[in-house]
Amino acid sequence: MDLMTTAEVADYLRLKERTVYEMASRRQIPCTRATGKLLFSRKLIERWVEGRTELPLGYDAAPPPIYAGSSDPLLEWALRESGSGLAVLANGSRNGLEHLAQGQAVMAGLHIRDPNGGSYNVETVRREIPYPDVVAIRWAEREQGLLVAPGNPLGIQSLEDLPGRQPRILLRPEGTGSRALFDALIQEHGLEQAALNLLVREAPTEGDLATEIAEDEADCGLGIAAVAGRYGLDFIPLDIREAFDLVMRRRDYFEAPVQKLFAIARSEAFLKRAESYRGYDLQRLGEVTYNG
Repeated sequence: MDLMTTAEVADYLRLKERTVYEMASRRQIPCTRATGKLLFSRKLIERWVEGRTELPLGYDAAPPPIYAGSSDPLLEWALRESGSGLAVLANGSRNGLEHLAQGQAVMAGLHIRDPNGGSYNVETVRREIPYPDVVAIRWAEREQGLLVAPGNPLGIQSLEDLPGRQPRILLRPEGTGSRALFDALIQEHGLEQAALNLLVREAPTEGDLATEIAEDEADCGLGIAAVAGRYGLDFIPLDIREAFDLVMRRRDYFEAPVQKLFAIARSEAFLKRAESYRGYDLQRLGEVTYNG
């Protein structure tokens, strides 16, 4: 048995030793008296702490069969073709995490760059999901860039061209990974949003963004190469490969909907579909990137 002294328990619980003595005398904490000393089983102390953990409302309830979060054409194809039974609620990365945190979705997809710029999603998941058993699994790495009309009529080659050429820029809503990335890139490149020709309306999904550009209702927007290819648009790469992760609770990973999704991701049909799009890197698909 792995035993702890009163001092070690006090340090573990971040209490004073006197407080631990008082709790033991009142039988408020599991302990053993031997040779005139108090000893504590580490396993029993850990179980005692777990038994007093306040869990989020709805922690034990089964979530509805919904995928919420960022839109991704390859993922949405796989959810349909796999027979996962998950409905798709493509409402942006942060909204997806909110649905997951409130027990309103089985799984959320996101691509939010961490503030330090060195990685994606981990800091956001750690900060915004209350469950102790949350896990993030890599779906794909995707190439981000500017979507423009076929033939690139305004001759846009980089972000620095946006103030001078004044394309009608259609943004994604606040809370989406693409919007967060666009705002960060504008700041990093020393550009002022007031100098850009930003449209008042926003595109709920990347498909909506691509449709508006294809129909000449907008000239430019930030999106992934795969969407540009699907809608026949030109794509201006920005040398950005973002990480798209699927977030869920560990218990739900082993349920049929998620298992069916990852099963089809190992199929030949899936690989052919991915190859028909542009800008996907699937080398890390299925890798655990965060384990709460």
